[in-house]
Amino acid sequence: MQTRRDALRSSLAVATLLMGAGLLPSMAHAFEKSAFDAKSMEDVFKALGLPMPSESKDVALTAPDIAENGAVVPMTVQSSLPGVKKLLLLVDKNPAPLVAQFMVNPAVEPSFQTRAKMGQSCDVFAVAVMADGK
Repeated sequence: MQTRRDALRSSLAVATLLMGAGLLPSMAHAFEKSAFDAKSMEDVFKALGLPMPSESKDVALTAPDIAENGAVVPMTVQSSLPGVKKLLLLVDKNPAPLVAQFMVNPAVEPSFQTRAKMGQSCDVFAVAVMADGK
């Protein structure tokens, strides 16, 4: 009889083999602490080494106009641009504006759902970072 521990060990071994063979996307390990600690949107982009973004119709953000509970505001960010490397989610009036950073590789569709905490009603931005840093 297989125990729970044996099942977990087998699952981990299979997942490791699939990632090694390139059949599963590898996990993202990048984390820019200074960007998440930044106190303004300008400081976020400076910490990430990015220019201030320009508006694009190819990046979409879906969120409620007014959230029932500011502690768990559902949001979806997606992009139809080819070559997206990161998707950022920023809440303008939060003490730390960068609330999420999603790493994207060719095996991942650039579309993510999350929940963010918002201290007050304000503008929310979705930013797609391209391979060339734009």
